[in-house]
Amino acid sequence: MASSVIRRGGVLLAGGGVYATAVYLTYHYLRMNKEQNLVSADGDNYISYVNNPDRTKKFQKVAEFYDEFIGRDEIFMGINLLRRSLLFFHAKGTVLEVGAGTGRNISFYPSSVDRVVLTDSSDQMLLQAKNKIQRLTVDERKRFAVIEADSARLSLPENAFDTVVDTFGLCSYDDPVLVLKEMARVCKPSGKILLLEHGRSKTWDFVTDHLDKHAEQHAANWGCVWNRDLDAVIAASGLNVRVLNRWHFGTTYYIVCQPP
Repeated sequence: MASSVIRRGGVLLAGGGVYATAVYLTYHYLRMNKEQNLVSADGDNYISYVNNPDRTKKFQKVAEFYDEFIGRDEIFMGINLLRRSLLFFHAKGTVLEVGAGTGRNISFYPSSVDRVVLTDSSDQMLLQAKNKIQRLTVDERKRFAVIEADSARLSLPENAFDTVVDTFGLCSYDDPVLVLKEMARVCKPSGKILLLEHGRSKTWDFVTDHLDKHAEQHAANWGCVWNRDLDAVIAASGLNVRVLNRWHFGTTYYIVCQPP
């Protein structure tokens, strides 16, 4: 009887794994088909969007419909739950968020956070963030400030923030290592650097092959290089990793660090 139960449990787990794999791959297949119509919409003719520094200009062009396009995707993939978890359990005090984009984290900052400074190099993305802040209560709005800034060259003092956050931004920077070092510079020595990112899978080669195959198309559409080796990037930055969890077949990284 016990062995029968174990066998049935094994079959259910195996079936669940097959189902999860099918759902994940179907999601990416449909997403890439949905993106086909966006390629080269700006008329540019680059040899490589992944390596072209003008890649990030895409954010100016997609800002207005960015939330609408990825909102349901993030719900489907459970990204909002990861955002909420990361900020609820680890954000405190005065917070700096770099690469804040349209402000998709605004609603997830807990009441224990005193102040949040949102920065991004795209004024159009920040315009969407400002619109979100305006929909908050008067008291909630007082917690937020918005600054247009280059994440790699912040005009902010050293050791100024208790928490420094970046979510899905390392994929868009020309030099993600430099950005991480800048985040460490402005973070207090006892503070935390919180990262929620996507990158190469180290355990599922077929998933990484898929990301590699579509990297140019995805970078052309969104200015995002989604197949970077995040382990190597973080190691090069010198940050001390305290928590590292991987989701979505190892392509979503949930990381809590401290300055070196």
